[in-house]
Amino acid sequence: MLTHLDEKNRPKMVDVSPKEPTLRIAKASGVIKMSKEAFDAVKENTGKKGPVLQTAVIAAIMGAKKTSELIPMCHPLLISGIDCDIEELGDINAFKLYVSVKINGKTGVEMEALTGVSIGLLAIYDMIKAIDKKMQITDIVLESKSGGKSGEYMRH
Repeated sequence: MLTHLDEKNRPKMVDVSPKEPTLRIAKASGVIKMSKEAFDAVKENTGKKGPVLQTAVIAAIMGAKKTSELIPMCHPLLISGIDCDIEELGDINAFKLYVSVKINGKTGVEMEALTGVSIGLLAIYDMIKAIDKKMQITDIVLESKSGGKSGEYMRH
């Protein structure tokens, strides 16, 4: 049976009340590719809208926290911590954003990590689109997760 439909085929939010809280961590990543000119503007903080990467980290944190308001059926969660890291991929004029979300709770945080990555990358796009409207957001993936009934997952 599908978990987000009831016996009458109506949408429902999964009841997690019987579950015991466990430590759950999920890490996701994604890439934004851009022109050399845009990449240099981000790196050198010369964009007109301010510090792009710092703003992207704030946006990623905000996105992870707001996941239940954006994705139907996601539970509002008391998140313990969110860590973000940005890797420069100079050979392809891109940045790779990593978002790790931690909770001691009854449901996983994969969607929060994936949403954080998506929103962080969209913030980069928004802040630098005056230089390059052809930017591409790609490869948004779950890198790893731990905790809960389904256990460990690690992307290879």
